[in-house]
Amino acid sequence: MTITKEDIKGINGRAFARNLRVSCSTCSLSELCLPRGLNKENLDKLDYIIKNSPPIAKGNHLYLPGDDFKSLFAIRTGSAKVYVLNQSGEEQIIGFYFPGEVIGFDAISKEQYTCHAVALETLSYCKLPFEKMNMICAEIPEFQDQMFRLLSDEISNEHKMLLTLSKRTADEKLAIFLISLSERFAKLGYSSTVYNLPMSRQETANYLGLAVETVSRIFTRFQKNGLIGIDKKILSIKDKDALYALSGYSEKKINGYNKEML
Repeated sequence: MTITKEDIKGINGRAFARNLRVSCSTCSLSELCLPRGLNKENLDKLDYIIKNSPPIAKGNHLYLPGDDFKSLFAIRTGSAKVYVLNQSGEEQIIGFYFPGEVIGFDAISKEQYTCHAVALETLSYCKLPFEKMNMICAEIPEFQDQMFRLLSDEISNEHKMLLTLSKRTADEKLAIFLISLSERFAKLGYSSTVYNLPMSRQETANYLGLAVETVSRIFTRFQKNGLIGIDKKILSIKDKDALYALSGYSEKKINGYNKEML
């Protein structure tokens, strides 16, 4: 079905909202992935464009390299990893993503996805059909600004993580990674000291450029020294000051770094 500009203007927001399991106006993450201060009329327009999709199970892909680019994906619940395959066919993880974050920007220029995006746990998400983005951006200029901000954040995130981790020791890398996750979860309104680690030790090691045995030893040492506690996938930060000190950053610098990244 082709949707015209006139269609959007004539939307009966309440009727469409009744057919949506989650709408932009009621979503708890709306302030994270949507511009602030949108009135009800504009939220109803977004509800018409943004599509809820059935959740996907752990291990299933949102998209694969070479798939035609049709949508960006805003994560509602769960988490995902994005990775590429090197020349030897080995996986290289380039990012982990959580609720309120948007993935798929890498596909815009070539009109094809260039990475693998896979669910780390049961994942629910909203599709942002790219073919209708120009239309909605013309109707809601704030939405266009938000998309540019999210894209800028994505690029900044990659650059800063590369710079931060490139010349760090293994202990510093893991400390910085745990602190970064802490700040990201705090931004989502969750605890910054007790949170779920959906990625495996192997995936953490892959992302940080370390051996999985090294990561396991450091986790054990961090626990023994009272910095963290781990119960299955739940991590508790016991001594945040010590973790900051070990990372080689002050809390002020880490907080500023992550606020810019997220």
